[in-house]
Order: sequence, then C-alpha cells, then structure tokens
Amino acid sequence: MPDRNPRRWLILGVLCLSLLVVVVDNMVLNIAIPSLILDLGASTADIQWIIDAYVLVFAGLLLTAGSLSDRHGRRLGLVFGLIVFGGASALATICQTPGQLIAVRGLMGAGAAFLMPGTLSILTTVFDESERKKAIAIWSSVLMLGALGAPTLGGLLLEHFWWGSVFLLNIPIAILGIIAALVIIPESRGPASRPDLIGAVTSMLGMTALVWGIISAPEHGWSSAQTVGGFAVAAVALTVFGVWERHTDEPMLPLGLFRNRNFAGSSLSIVLLGFSAGGMVLALTQYLQFVLGYQPLKAGLAFIPMLVTAMAFNGVGVVVDKRFGARVAISAGLLLMAAGFGVLASLNPGDGYLTLAAALVLIGMGNGTAVPAAVGTLLGALPPERAGVGSAVNDTVQQVGTALSVAVLGAVLTAAYRSALPDEVDGPARESIGDALTVAAATGDSTLARLAQNAFVDAFSFTALVGVAGGILAAVVAASVLRPTKSNVSTKVGV
Repeated sequence: MPDRNPRRWLILGVLCLSLLVVVVDNMVLNIAIPSLILDLGASTADIQWIIDAYVLVFAGLLLTAGSLSDRHGRRLGLVFGLIVFGGASALATICQTPGQLIAVRGLMGAGAAFLMPGTLSILTTVFDESERKKAIAIWSSVLMLGALGAPTLGGLLLEHFWWGSVFLLNIPIAILGIIAALVIIPESRGPASRPDLIGAVTSMLGMTALVWGIISAPEHGWSSAQTVGGFAVAAVALTVFGVWERHTDEPMLPLGLFRNRNFAGSSLSIVLLGFSAGGMVLALTQYLQFVLGYQPLKAGLAFIPMLVTAMAFNGVGVVVDKRFGARVAISAGLLLMAAGFGVLASLNPGDGYLTLAAALVLIGMGNGTAVPAAVGTLLGALPPERAGVGSAVNDTVQQVGTALSVAVLGAVLTAAYRSALPDEVDGPARESIGDALTVAAATGDSTLARLAQNAFVDAFSFTALVGVAGGILAAVVAASVLRPTKSNVSTKVGV
C-alpha cells in the first residue's frame, strides 16, 4: 500500500472550506431572486442571464482551467480561483444595474472554473481508492451543511439589508480558504508537457458556444439565428477539438478516458442528473416565495429536509457502494430522486408545505446515495497525471446538464404557466408569476394573484415530470454501462 499523506483529512477540510464559496453563492442567489426582481428591477430575462453568465463562462473555461492546473500546479489553480471568486463577490455588492451584475457573475464563473476542479483533483491525488469515496461523502456532507446554513444567513441578510449583502458571505470564506490552502495543501502537478493551445482554444470556443445555444433557446426560440448559430459553432469547434486531441502527441484531454466504461457511464449519469435537477431549484424558490408566500429566511429554511437527508444518506451511499458496487448505489439514488420529482408532479394548488417536504426528503435521499458513488467512480477511473483535467470533465458535464435544465425546463415552465392562465389574463401578467403578482399588488386584484399562483403550480407540476423521466433514464444508463471495479469484486468474494 502506498504511503498516505498524514495530513490528508486536514487537507480535505481545506478543500471543503474552499468550495463552500461556490455552494454559498449558488444557494443565496436562488433565495435572492425575488429581491433582485423587486429591488434591482431585474426582468425575467435578466434573472436568466444572471444565472447563465456564470454557467457560460464556467463551462467554457473548465477543461482549460483543469489542464492548466495539471501543468502549473493544482494548489495554484485553487488559490487563483479563490482570489478571482472572492474579488468578484466584492464587486457584486456594489452593482447598480442588472447588466453590471451579469458581468460580475461571469467573472465569478471564471474563478469557479479554476476552483472546482482544483478541489476534486487535489482530493484525487491525496486519497487512494480505498478511502476516496469516503472522503467524497464527507466532502459532500460538509458542502450540504454549508448549503443548509447559507439560505438562513442569506435570508437574514435580505430581511435586514439590501440584496447585494448576500454576496458578502463569500468574501471571508474565500480569504480563509486562500490562507489555509497555502499553509496546509502541498503542491502537485502532472508530468511536464507542452501547452495544448489549439485544444484550449477549441474547447473554450466549443463549450461556450454550446452553452450559448442552450441558454438562447428559451428567449429566442430553437430555430433562431442565435440558437442555431451557437450550436453550429459548437459542432465545428468541438469536432476540431476531438480530431486534434486524437492526433496530437500531448493532448489536453486524452479522449481514451471515455473508452473506460465507468468514466463514460458516470459522466453521462451526472449529465442526466444535472438535467433532471438543475432547473427545478429555480422553480422551487419561486414556488416557496410566490405561491406559499414565504419570506426569504423561511424559504431558505424550507430546504432543510432535503439537505439534512442528503447529508445522512451520503454515509448510506458509501455503505451501499462498498457492499453492492457503484452501479447499484448510483441507480438506486437516481430512482429515489425520480420518485421525489414524482411527488412534485402531484402538487395541487391547495397543497401546502408537507407535500413539498416529502418530495425534498426523497430527493435528498437519492442525492446522498448517488453522488459519492458517481463522483468517486469517475475520479477513480482517472490516471493521477490527469487528475485536474479529468476532474474538470466531471464539472463540465454537470454544468452542461444544468444549463440544459435551466434552458429546457425554464422554457417548459414558462410555456406551461402561460397555457394554464385564462385567456383574459394578458400583458406582463402572462410573462411570469413575479410580474403577475407585481401587477396584482399594484392594482389590488386578488383574483389575478390567485389565478397566477394556480397556473404556476400547474406548470411546476408538469415540469417535474421531466425530472422523473431524467432520473429514470440516468438510472438505466448507470445500470447498463457501469461495471464493477476490482475492489468491489474482491470484497464480494472475500479477498
């Protein structure tokens, strides 16, 4: 057995602390959406771009950032990401217009592109296969704990201060992460290699264009010039990237990784998982605040059943993985998530929080069971020298799934909401539930408010069916593609 780093568990703590900035930011941003609409004057399109600007830059830079970290130092990449993310968070607090916030969110995406694969690649190099999934389960649980506290703190800030105060939470976490990383984490690199400039440029162009096409579709239509142009550029750039990576002597991303069934299968499962769940969180925050009438703090606390259950089931997932293999753990977790979306699909306008809580518990159970096994399987299939770019693949496929989810489920939700409204409701009230409630409050029209809320619940329930289908499909992929590892086989035969 190779020597283990004696400080590996302390290093894991630093990695968890570093990634908390991303978790905190994403959670509090969802809680802040109604405040952005009301206080900053953000339109539905603005909100979409505040979310998508981050995803666009993040997805476009991930592979290049992971490759640079392998080449120049994974700790350096992590620290650089924390500096950029923390600095952008400070800028976000002073934004005066939606356009400024959109630009800053893009800068935050650049920081996250270095930060996220840095944490996973360092984890991969510090922990061997026997401890890696346990470390991922702890890593996931700590992040869930951060996600649990972030909405509460964000809600308190929103109730007492302006919307920009939610970004203040990121700054001290980023500073602590930078200091701890420099003091505790050892530097690690892959073997020296020539920079793959063509691979970097074509991957950035291709991934950016792909996500651009996805997020343009809801606003401009799937046949619009923006959407078709994005997909066309993506197809050309990613084809060039694939051909180049296959034939260059020192590729940024060895495509042979995808011949490993566990790497490819876990990657595809993560895409489908991101697609199933990504857009639903945005819809859930609107349901809590616009339909159930929760204030930001209470809306944040409403996610507690999901987060606590996910934390508890991270340990269950590790046990199931060790006893029955990753294929069973991932498939079972995905089916539990599909069941949770099924409960969401059964929501009626008269239902209160208890039905939603039951769905959140099932989703949390599934997430906790599947994620450590899926991420651990993907990372376990990587050669050590490709830990950075391989970890970036995990983040890339997840972001592509999430971007697809926000675009497709957002379009489905909007279309279903408009379809559920009576024909006599027109104007801004047909655009979104937020616009409808603003009109209703200004005119004192309680009937319009009730119609909008009922229409949103109907649309939300319909959209959840996509999550059901995605969860089931991801479970089928995991069961069909993944194969037991040697360690699983040895455990079962008592070796």
